[in-house]
Amino acid sequence: MEKLISCCGLNCATCDARIATVTNNDELRKATADKWRVSYNAPDLSYKMIDCTGCREEGVKFSHCDMCEIRNCVTAKGFNTCGDCDEMETCALVSGIHKYVPEAITNLRSLN
Repeated sequence: MEKLISCCGLNCATCDARIATVTNNDELRKATADKWRVSYNAPDLSYKMIDCTGCREEGVKFSHCDMCEIRNCVTAKGFNTCGDCDEMETCALVSGIHKYVPEAITNLRSLN
């Protein structure tokens, strides 16, 4: 299975937003927006906002990417991912992701 590891360790290749974008699937965009509106308490999220090629890939980014503290930290430090940082295991920024999606830290460890 293809893996496109984001800054925090999530696998963008399995993200519905990315899949909807690369396949130009508006039905998946709508389903993703419906799901994310509830999951992330984002009532203003429109299916038209579901457009992303992946955090570290060329192309369009989901609007949250510009304000993502994790992505901004990685970029500011000149790293590719949090896996390049000596503080990854104790970092408060990325710990929430790793707590709820443990495979993300496994993905980062596999890159080194």
